Amino acid sequence: MENIKSIPKEKFQFAQRSDIAHDKKLETKPVGYLQDAFRRFCKNKGSVVAAIIVLILILFAIIGPFCGHSVYENAYKTDTDITMYKNLTPKLGFMSGTGFWDGTKTEKGINQATYYRYVGIAEETGFDSVELLKDYTDTTTAKGRRYDIRRDLYRTIDCFTKTFTESQYKALMAWQDEHKLQIIMPYVNNNKGFAEMKNTNVWYVCDMKGNPEFGDNGELQPAYYTYATAEGKRDDYTSAMRLEKDPYLAGDTENGWSYAQRTGSAGAYNYVVRVNPYNYFVYKYGFEPSFAFGSDTHGYDIFTRLAGGARFSLLFAVAVSAINLIIGAIYGAIEGYYGGKIDLVMERLSDILSALPTMVITVLFNLHLAAKVGVVPALLYAFILTGWIGMAGSTRMQFYRFKNQEYVLAARTLGAKDRRLMWKHIFPNALGTLITSSVLVIPGVIFSETSLSYLGIVNLDSPTMSSVGAMLSAGRNVMTTSPHIILFPALFIALLMISFNLFGNGLRDAFNPSLRGTEG
Repeated sequence: MENIKSIPKEKFQFAQRSDIAHDKKLETKPVGYLQDAFRRFCKNKGSVVAAIIVLILILFAIIGPFCGHSVYENAYKTDTDITMYKNLTPKLGFMSGTGFWDGTKTEKGINQATYYRYVGIAEETGFDSVELLKDYTDTTTAKGRRYDIRRDLYRTIDCFTKTFTESQYKALMAWQDEHKLQIIMPYVNNNKGFAEMKNTNVWYVCDMKGNPEFGDNGELQPAYYTYATAEGKRDDYTSAMRLEKDPYLAGDTENGWSYAQRTGSAGAYNYVVRVNPYNYFVYKYGFEPSFAFGSDTHGYDIFTRLAGGARFSLLFAVAVSAINLIIGAIYGAIEGYYGGKIDLVMERLSDILSALPTMVITVLFNLHLAAKVGVVPALLYAFILTGWIGMAGSTRMQFYRFKNQEYVLAARTLGAKDRRLMWKHIFPNALGTLITSSVLVIPGVIFSETSLSYLGIVNLDSPTMSSVGAMLSAGRNVMTTSPHIILFPALFIALLMISFNLFGNGLRDAFNPSLRGTEG
C-alpha cells in the first residue's frame, strides 16, 4: 500500500474497455488421439508408400482370382489335359513380337533333331512359331550341328493323342469345321523311323536319331497313316477340315491321310485322335492360351494361382494374429493388473511354452493332427500354441504402465470394478501398441508359413488351393529352365515382407505417445 501511495496521481489513467483482457475462443479445432496418430503417420513418407504397396497387394489377393477364366480354373480339379500347358512363359497380347513378355523363349545350342521337331510343329500347324537365330557347328565338342532359336512356347506345345467317344469325336469335328481351326491332326505311322519312339510331333520320315530324311527338294516327307496303310484301323474321317497338303484334297483318296484310329466294337466305338494342343485349348476352354504370369509345372495359371495363394496366406496370417491378440490380451491383462503371485505363476507357464521350438511343434501337429482335422487347422493350432506369448508380454507391460495412473485410481475410488478398470480404462490406452504389434505379426506368420511350405514340412498345394510358399516350393526344381515360376511368388513375398514391416514401424511411431513432438 505504501508503494501505491507514493505513485503520483497524474500517473493514473482510466482504462479503456477494449484494453480489458478476456478469455478468447480457440480458433483451432481439438485434435483427437487417432487423428493425431494419422497425421504423424503421414509424415513418414516411407511408411505411406509401404501402406500403398500393402493395399495394392491386398487388392491383388482379393480381385486377382476373379480375373482368371473360371472354366480353365475349374479344370484344375479333374482335367489332366492342363498338364500339357505347363511351364509356359508370361504372355501379354500387346507385347506380341517384341521378344519380351510375349510367350517366347530363346534356346541355344539345340541339336538338329530337336530343331526340326520344332520346325515340323510350325509347318504342320501353320503357325509362325520358330525363329532361327543362328546355325552353326559346335567345334568345341563332337556334338556337331547346333542351332540357336527363339520359339513361341504356346504354339510349339507337343501334340498329344487323346481318346474320344463317338459323340465327343463328332462334336469335335463339327466345332473345327464351324470355326475353321484344325484340331485333329493326321495320325502318325509309328512304323517309320524315329516315330517308333512314340514322339507325336515327328510326323515326317527320319532316322532313328530323329534327323529328318529330306525329299528331293529339301522338304520334310510326311509319315502319316494313309487310307491304304491304315486299312482296318482307320476311321472314315468326315470332317471338312484337312491339312492343306493332304492328297485327299487333290482327289487321291487311296493316299489320303488318316486322321483317327477307331477302336472298340459297333455301337461302342472310341476314336484315338492326335490333336493340335493350341487349337484344342481354344475348343475346350473358349479362349486362346495367354497367361500374364505364365503357367507352372502343373499347367496352372500363375496369375490367378498366386492371387488365390496370396489370399489364403493373408487370411491365414490375419486369423493367427487376431486369435493371438485375443488370447494374449486376456492373459497379459490378468498378469499385469493383478501382479504378485498370479503374475509369477502365469509368467512361468509362458516361459515353459515359449521354450518349445516352433519347428518341432509344427512337425508334430502336421504328423499327428493333420490327418484328423486337415493341414490348415493343424498349422493354425501350431501357430497359436505359442504365438500369443509375445502379445501377452506386451499387454502385461502396458497394464503395469497404466494401472497406477491417477485416472485409474480415481475410477477405483469412485467404485469401478476390476473388469471395468481393465477393459474401459487401461486397455484402450494400450490398444495402439497392441494393434501395431498385431500388424507386425502378419508378415512374420506369412514368412513362417512360406518357409515351412518351401521346406516341405507342410503341403498346402492341391488343385483347389495353394499358398505362396507352396508355389515357391513347386518352382524350385525348374528354377534354371523356367525361372518365372518362382519369380512372381518370390517378388510378392519380398514386397509383402518389406512393405508390412515399414508400415508396422510407421504405425508404431504414430501410436507411441512417447515420440510425440520429437519430429519437426
